[in-house]
Amino acid sequence: MTHPVLTAGRVAVVTGAAMGIGLAACKRFATLGMKVCMADVHALELRSARAAVARLAPDGQSVLAVPTDVARPAALEALRNAVWETFGEVGLLMNNAASRTGGGVWAPLEDWQVAMDVNFWGVVHGVRAFVPRMIEQRTPCLVVNTGSKQGITNPPGNTVYNITKAALKTYTEGLQHELRNTAGCQVSAHLLVPGWTTTGKREHKVGAWLPDQVIDVLVAALVRGDFYVICPDDDVTPEIDRKRILWGAGDLIENRPALSRWHPDFADAFAKFSD
Repeated sequence: MTHPVLTAGRVAVVTGAAMGIGLAACKRFATLGMKVCMADVHALELRSARAAVARLAPDGQSVLAVPTDVARPAALEALRNAVWETFGEVGLLMNNAASRTGGGVWAPLEDWQVAMDVNFWGVVHGVRAFVPRMIEQRTPCLVVNTGSKQGITNPPGNTVYNITKAALKTYTEGLQHELRNTAGCQVSAHLLVPGWTTTGKREHKVGAWLPDQVIDVLVAALVRGDFYVICPDDDVTPEIDRKRILWGAGDLIENRPALSRWHPDFADAFAKFSD
């Protein structure tokens, strides 16, 4: 089985494409025969990443690399124009660029701004730049926004990052609702939720997945038409993920303390629940 977007000749645009999940996605799309536009704020890394993807593509001309700061709406509009001028269409938009800048509730406001500009507003800018024209194409298209489990279960430690990804989850849910209720629209939105994954230049640790494994799950989920693409890893199973998500929702339903999963008075109850 396949998907009409994930086929030879269609065009994929990926932000945060210079490394990690974004680079793995570009490589996979190239092996499927898709034309690929790679965008990243890190120009030097993007150049070498493009070369790696081009080696997997049907020909070197089917891979475009455009240095792009997703925090700037004008940069996404320029990226859109470059893609349509070069390839004439877009079948898949993967808003994957992310910043780990953040901290707790008292983190400097500058860090809050950077995180929101990239992790949330960067996705909004990408959608607003690309999706109206994708709708006008009247062809099957996909939008993939890369979220995080931290935006769902909200673990303490990096509140800023959690908030950006929680906002992105809500935004993507609303986007998909809007798209499926737009007459004639053949664009669908999907939320990719990676597990513990070795990304960027981080050292790979036992228990973490590699980006290729995330893309395996993503491609299979897109073929099935899944909206939520929640990835396990070698440390957390899908069953544990489901229980953690359910426990978090139970805080509201049962009027437990906020983030009771990490509250000492509820440690035994959570351990029993997740056993």
